[in-house]
Amino acid sequence: MRNFRPERSRGVQASRKPSAILGSAIFFITAPGVVAGLVPWLASGRYGLPVASWPLAILGAALVAVGLGVVLHAFARFALEGLGTPAPIAPTDRLVVGGVYRHVRNPMYVAVLSIILGQALIFASWQLAAYAVIMGAVMATFVRIYEEPVLLRQYGADYEAYRQNVPGWLPRLTPWRGA
Repeated sequence: MRNFRPERSRGVQASRKPSAILGSAIFFITAPGVVAGLVPWLASGRYGLPVASWPLAILGAALVAVGLGVVLHAFARFALEGLGTPAPIAPTDRLVVGGVYRHVRNPMYVAVLSIILGQALIFASWQLAAYAVIMGAVMATFVRIYEEPVLLRQYGADYEAYRQNVPGWLPRLTPWRGA
């Protein structure tokens, strides 16, 4: 499977990594940091200890921890494998299909929703649960209307093969190995 644009020299690739890492870090703070961090924190109105029962708080903390780990891994894949960022203004040079992307096409969105739902459990907040539902609908619409057509234009048959084999929202148990 050809999963990248015309090959760049190793020197050009190496020189892109620092800017890809910096761009991804900035986008991490401005996108998931706001959507899954700042907005839920402000919306919950709870700035102290969790108020949910301990079992719900523990489950919520697990969802937040797993979600955060997946988001960090996905951002690293964009910078190191794709030589770009998740931001549409600084896209990757390569189609990112490694790591967690072998299980699900939209791991960042799934992880952000996990973080928001985890906070809903921690704070016993139906408002945060509703926010997660709304954000899920917004993300799914953005993926369908913008991301998928752009990826299909940019990567053609490689993206189509990936799309046909890797689910968008519910991770597959075994990693996709590619064509």
